[in-house]
Amino acid sequence: MFKVHLTRFFYREFIFCGILHTYMLKCVFDKMNGLQQFHNCKLLRNGKLIYDNLWVLNGVIVDPEKLFYDEKVKAENVIDCQNAIISPGYIDLQINGGFGVDFSHNIDHVEDGINKVAKNLLAHGVTSFCPTLVTSSNETYHKILPKIKKSPGGKHGATVLGVHVEGPFISPTKKGAHQEIFIKQFNNGFQTVIDAYGDLENISYVTLAPEIDNSFEVIRELCDRNIKVSVGHSVANLKQGENAVKHGASFITHLFNAMLPFHHRDPGLVGLLTSDKISSSKKIHFGIIADGVHTHPAALRIAHRTHPEGLVLVTDAISALGLQEGLHRLGQLDIEIKSGQAYIAKTDTLCGSIAAMSECVKFFKKATGCSIVEALEAATLHPARALGVQSHKGILNFKADADFLLLNDNLDVLSTWIAGECVYQNQTANISGSA
Repeated sequence: MFKVHLTRFFYREFIFCGILHTYMLKCVFDKMNGLQQFHNCKLLRNGKLIYDNLWVLNGVIVDPEKLFYDEKVKAENVIDCQNAIISPGYIDLQINGGFGVDFSHNIDHVEDGINKVAKNLLAHGVTSFCPTLVTSSNETYHKILPKIKKSPGGKHGATVLGVHVEGPFISPTKKGAHQEIFIKQFNNGFQTVIDAYGDLENISYVTLAPEIDNSFEVIRELCDRNIKVSVGHSVANLKQGENAVKHGASFITHLFNAMLPFHHRDPGLVGLLTSDKISSSKKIHFGIIADGVHTHPAALRIAHRTHPEGLVLVTDAISALGLQEGLHRLGQLDIEIKSGQAYIAKTDTLCGSIAAMSECVKFFKKATGCSIVEALEAATLHPARALGVQSHKGILNFKADADFLLLNDNLDVLSTWIAGECVYQNQTANISGSA
């Protein structure tokens, strides 16, 4: 009799578990509304272009074999990519503005300016970016920084990964276009940083000159607060650069620009690319502007062949990015755009980069002769690693954010996707989907 009751008990438990399992599967399948399959494409994954399908669910790239193939679930939407390349979305770690907006001078309309640039960057393949503020007054930082919050992307625009503050702790000798009147020293150590910026919460990167007194203390404190430190706008020698890296600096701002030129007796910050004083665990990345003007093609080749894994393409674009040729009033300057470059009006003086990231990727590939994979990773995987977000950005691995681009073999942007949603499509692209 006991055995009969025991058998009935296990039978009921078996039935209950079966019903529960069926219910759980139904819940899973219900959540699969929006499952997308991208096929007839070449994926950039694990350092190779491979022919495979890309599966996206709820804004995340998923592994089809673990669930979909076993359960025979079909995608709700199948997209024929017409043999396009699927690359992670571009990440720009240094951009000062664009489309008539200057982040450092747009004090009264900060949010509107960020939104305008974020929206327009989608057409150029940028799915994430760091709005950059140049050397400014304390008052300017205190007003602007609290208003540029880290925020997810979508149809409204690219993801904001945090602010890159370029200055004011830089060398007056290598100030470039920065206003010398606002340049500061670390007179009170890290308290000087607090006084200058006020709110540090929205900052992801700080560019500083490591030769400034008390800089190593500041670098260490910034890194402890999970803020990345870049060396730049500097007259530092190699030893000062190496000490900065030992204290936590991990990036070089626009290599070759606004720093001492390479010298055979002391290569300066450029020497960090091959320094034997930096441990393998402290990998150095460096930004470089591949617009055909700020960095000569030969210099691009030198940087790429010397330390390809650390190379990060940045635009360092100014507010004139995206504007038509002709005269424009931007901030306090009259700027003339001609032959694809921006000049101070009525002069031959260049006033900043106006190249979009999509153009920089193509120029970099042409100038260096590198592979498509190397060119794309310089604008995707490498900046993600530099910022420490490579677990979900800059890659097409399973569980990563579904931020990606469809490109043709010339690396023209056909469409841009954020969290699995098409946020931009080139009108000439022939990409079709079916339910």
